[in-house]
Amino acid sequence: MDAKEKTTSMTTLISELLSQLHARAAAATPVDVCIGAHWTLVTLEIAGKACAGLASTLSPCAEGHMLGAGAPVVNAGQLLALPTQDLAALAQSESSLEASVGMATINALLEVNASRCFEINAADIIAEKGAGRQVAVVGHFPFVSRLREAASTLWVLELNPGPGDRPAAEAPQLLPQADVVALTGTSLLNKTFDELVALCRDDAFVVVLGATTPLSPIFFRYGINAVSGTVIVDIPPVRAAVSQGATFRQLPGKRLLTLLPPASPDITVPQK
Repeated sequence: MDAKEKTTSMTTLISELLSQLHARAAAATPVDVCIGAHWTLVTLEIAGKACAGLASTLSPCAEGHMLGAGAPVVNAGQLLALPTQDLAALAQSESSLEASVGMATINALLEVNASRCFEINAADIIAEKGAGRQVAVVGHFPFVSRLREAASTLWVLELNPGPGDRPAAEAPQLLPQADVVALTGTSLLNKTFDELVALCRDDAFVVVLGATTPLSPIFFRYGINAVSGTVIVDIPPVRAAVSQGATFRQLPGKRLLTLLPPASPDITVPQK
């Protein structure tokens, strides 16, 4: 596939990931599933080593269970009895909470190629590529104020827009105008990734970022130019923080990495 070819099905990317990770998942044993207020952490044992992955916790309305709605996690309390392949496959679930568990499992399974990664903040890439250009950011990230100074035009698309934000429903009008697009990895959870990528111009520079984002080169076949995610390097303190409602900035024991294509001469990267 061409580097800028667009997928026609959001599940294609996740299905490809699941297929690629099938053998590793078959050798993995679920150890812990921790669904915190903001983050979900899944820990696996693979070849005697503990591996963990994060994903945003996308929870349905908290009142839903009181109103007789269906259970958001069908096997709640029994998830560790599931084969790891089934746990990872929850990434395709229509339940947002199950999808969070599935994506965290995928991130735990991934063997990230550190030689292809750089410790570059996604905000630095977006600011560099977006200087004097039109930039669209899906999700209100902390670096938005910095981008307003660098970009000629900045659109911040939000489901719940705050001051200066634009409603997410305006994506079909705004994304095709953007020279640089930043997509949150949670778009994989809420099933909007495919739609958003399809709206980006073929010549746009597109970044997927956030701890939910799998650090996989598969993204490059779907028109993505940079992939920024998180690797867990010290599981116990991360687990404790997640269980106590920590925000991302409060999480210890993590490493922020950006995965780039083999040749990225137009991106300034630090020397290794």
